[in-house]
Amino acid sequence: MSEKLKIKLSIANRIYPLTIDPSQEEGLRIAAQKIEVTVKKYEQSYSVKDKQDVLAMCALQFAAKAEQTTLTKNSLNAALEQRLNDLDKQIESHLNNDFL
Repeated sequence: MSEKLKIKLSIANRIYPLTIDPSQEEGLRIAAQKIEVTVKKYEQSYSVKDKQDVLAMCALQFAAKAEQTTLTKNSLNAALEQRLNDLDKQIESHLNNDFL
């Protein structure tokens, strides 16, 4: 069982102390950096006064990207499965013809 790691992440001018598995640290730090960049982008592009609104827009952007990735993967998986089924049928057909 691995030791837990205590880290502090800064998001939108607030510090969030977390206790995590060491394997999660890099991913969480990268995610926090991406959030900070997105917050700054929204603050510069739009005259938003409330950090909660900016954070909500960030959350929406990241969630939409994750959902789109899932939809794309599902579509690719379905196409791949269909292609594999077609290839399987062709192989079976050739094998059946060879034994006749």
